[in-house]
Parts: sequence; C-alpha cells; structure tokens
Amino acid sequence: MEMENVTMQAENAHTPVYPTYKDRVFRMLFREKRRLLELYNALNGTDYADEGDLTVNTLENVIYMKMKNDISLILGCDMCLYEHQSSYCPNMPLRGFLYFADLYKKYLGDTELSTGRRIMLPTPRYIVFYNGTERKEEEFVQYLSESFLDEGGCMEVTVKTININYGHNRELLEKSPTLNGYAQFVAKVRENLASMSLTQAVEAAVTECIRQDILTEFFTEQRNEVVAMSIYEYNEEYAMRVTYEEGEIAGYERGKAEGKAEGKAEGFGQTLVRNIEAAMKNFGISLEKACAGLDVTVEEYWRAKAQNI
Repeated sequence: MEMENVTMQAENAHTPVYPTYKDRVFRMLFREKRRLLELYNALNGTDYADEGDLTVNTLENVIYMKMKNDISLILGCDMCLYEHQSSYCPNMPLRGFLYFADLYKKYLGDTELSTGRRIMLPTPRYIVFYNGTERKEEEFVQYLSESFLDEGGCMEVTVKTININYGHNRELLEKSPTLNGYAQFVAKVRENLASMSLTQAVEAAVTECIRQDILTEFFTEQRNEVVAMSIYEYNEEYAMRVTYEEGEIAGYERGKAEGKAEGKAEGFGQTLVRNIEAAMKNFGISLEKACAGLDVTVEEYWRAKAQNI
C-alpha cells in the first residue's frame, strides 16, 4: 500500500523541471539604462552619455542550463552579454554560445543569408561578473574549446570573468558606483551571516547601505523586493554547496554511474533520495529547489523513492 501511495504521488505530482525563476538583485540594478550605460563606460573606457545610444536586447523568458540570462545590449559596434555568477561555472562559454546564437537570429530577422554581399554583425562581447568564493583571481578567461572532446574545433567563444568581490578590481568599481555599491552590499551580507540568520543579515545589510549612502535610492525604493530576492539567491547558493562543495554530488554521480554500469537503479536511487532530503533538511528549502540543485526533476525523486521502499 505504501509503495502504491508513493507511486501515485509521483504520477500526480506537479513536477516542473525548474523552479519559478525570480529576478536577481544584479539584474534588477542594471535593468535601468543609466546604470547599464555607466557599467559599459566603466568597462570600455568610453564616455557615452545618451541612453538612447544603448539598445537593450535581453531575451526575456529564456533560460539556458537552469539559469536565466542577465542582460544583453547593443551599443555602437558591440553586442554585449553581461552575466552575474555567485559560484564558478565552467559552462559559461556554452551558455554564451547558445545565447548569442539566439541574439543574432533576432538581430538578423528575415535577412537573406544567401546574398552575395557580406552581412556585417555587431561584435560579441561576453563578460561575467563573479563574486563567488571559489576563485580568487582578479579576472580569468574561459573558452568554449575547453569543452570539446578533441582539439581543433572550428569555432570558439571567449568569456572574460571579472571578480567583483569588494576589494578586487578597484579601478573598475571606482568607475561604476552602481557595481561598487552592489559589491559592498554583498560583502555586508556575508559579514553579517557570521552572527545573524539569513533574513537578519540581508535586512541589516540593506539598512547599513542606506545609512552609508550606498545606492540609497535603490535600496529605499526596492527594499522589500531586494530582501526577498537576496534570500532566494542565498538559499540557492546554500543548496548548491550541499550538492557540490561538500561532495554530495560526487556520491550521487558515482551511484548513478555504478547503477548504469550494473544495470541497476538501486545505488543511484538511494544516493539521489538521500542527497535531496539532506538539502531540504539542512537548509529548509523546498523539494523543487533541492531537486533543481541536483539537476533532477521532482518526478525522478519520487520514482527513486518508490524503488527504495
């Protein structure tokens, strides 16, 4: 009977592959053209002043590899993709490759590609703003070719990642008050977490930023939304630490590989269920978020649960 109940839950459960994606504080900050123009100028040493020169071409409701892309724009001869990462991801070049393909499709529209004249395109510029703790470099570069199974591929995508943790890349942060303010906010949250709950840490960081005149207008007007989004972001980050940094994912992948090799699902299923339930218990996150952190669906969880009863 218990087996039947679990199986029925698996069949009837509402099982979206990914949780609902909320906006991020970084994306929220730079969705305003004046701040985005400031960031572009800081990166490129330019002095554009007219927001009308900038065209935001972010593809809304597009999600690659379980993450929503942040901001893309066209300015002058450049087509820029700016993304924020709070943890190191080796697959950013692949994300950029897929995203730029869609951007260029949108840019070209119905243009006839068989024409005898060369079609000129805005130059792609891909920047990732990183404030995780795994990498300490001021900046580093990733290449799509690093993911190829063999050398000598016919294409390349280059991603420049800039460390925006407060205290790094000081010259860039000085040129962009918005980026500098965001870096200080994140630093304050992390510092507060040493002695406060997550909610208290975020609330206190927002209050302190307002008091110190750090993005005062933004934090005053958007306080509630910033707090909610920050808590959501940090909960996701903690879930990922359970599955990756603490080695849980290694056991999951090992169990999955062994299960496939032996033609059995028991090892995989047991590890899968254990890891998901550990994430839910340790960090108080929902089943959907725990499953997303392990790159599985809720339906797969219930199936594994049923197989191991």
